[in-house]
Amino acid sequence: MVARTRFDADPCPVARSVDAIGDWWSLLIVRDAFDGSRRFGEFQRSLGVAKNILTTRLRVLEQAGVMRTAPASDGSPYREYVLTEKGRALFPVIVALRQWGESHCFEPEEAHSRLLDRRTGRPLSPLEIRAGDGRPVGPDETVVEKLGTVEDAD
Repeated sequence: MVARTRFDADPCPVARSVDAIGDWWSLLIVRDAFDGSRRFGEFQRSLGVAKNILTTRLRVLEQAGVMRTAPASDGSPYREYVLTEKGRALFPVIVALRQWGESHCFEPEEAHSRLLDRRTGRPLSPLEIRAGDGRPVGPDETVVEKLGTVEDAD
């Protein structure tokens, strides 16, 4: 079996994020947790994933501090998986993936799920990246500052 490449020491925040939650099962587990899934069986039914894969992904999400187990909310002897604050901070990531998918992965009239504002029942506005002064910015208006490189020592 080939060892998985690790990025947990990489200086790039994107690489470290992918290391923690970058496989598709993990992102779908987080999505389902936002949708209210809490028990192993709920995740398995929703995703159709093998038990061993789900067990491994849930363990990795726990080790990464994205999820934790808690006593079942109904008082039964089961354990539930809940998002931590670190996990709840992934909400904009899940929304961004959803909105990108809505725009680029469906035909114009093809049915798909929608994320709605619970209070108004209306779809969310598209996410925008904004500069510190509030203006929208895109990839052409940003630059990555790489710290800790050889060039920084000069």
